[in-house]
Amino acid sequence: MIPKLHYISQGSTPEEHLENIQKACSAGAELVELHLQKVSEKQHLKLAKEAREMTAHFQTRLLIFNNYKIAKTVKADGVHLAQTDLATKARIHIYTWQIIGATANTLQDCETLLNEQVDYIRLAPFRSAETKENMPTVLGLNGYTAIVEALKTDTPIIGAGGITTEDVAAILATGISGVAISTEITSNFDSVKLFNQLLKASSVDEQRHTF
Repeated sequence: MIPKLHYISQGSTPEEHLENIQKACSAGAELVELHLQKVSEKQHLKLAKEAREMTAHFQTRLLIFNNYKIAKTVKADGVHLAQTDLATKARIHIYTWQIIGATANTLQDCETLLNEQVDYIRLAPFRSAETKENMPTVLGLNGYTAIVEALKTDTPIIGAGGITTEDVAAILATGISGVAISTEITSNFDSVKLFNQLLKASSVDEQRHTF
């Protein structure tokens, strides 16, 4: 069972990423991702070990961003891949109990990942504050609805990219399973509780409809 709320770590330094993961765990996050880029393999491993100890203390699940070798070494709960073409390779290297997720932006991305039997798909971006060239298509509610309806899959689809607490109900109504959050939680760790409540409220509604 993949938790409905994922916290993607942020920080101006690698150490700040760890501090923010600890705050997210303290606030009640069930799953966190150590999202480090541009660090040496040695430093990445050291920080991942610290993150593993920290999350184990809180019984929080830990994903490592884009490095399945480190995810295996520190016995993280899984790995999150930035590319759609690495899942099969990662699966060969990691433990059978570790989960694999990856980011997708299009229906074709999602179909590729489902063929590679990932455990969840992160569909992004929901919205974007950036205006760089070559940015992936902003999906919004219409994009989410179209992709989820076309896929008809039981694999959890997690929304990501500029999502706030105010977006949750509408996003879940599209058929998306949960949300991955960075900025909104980093700026206010108390929001973890609100996100959890909003996501849980939706699952209670689903149960009501089921019976």
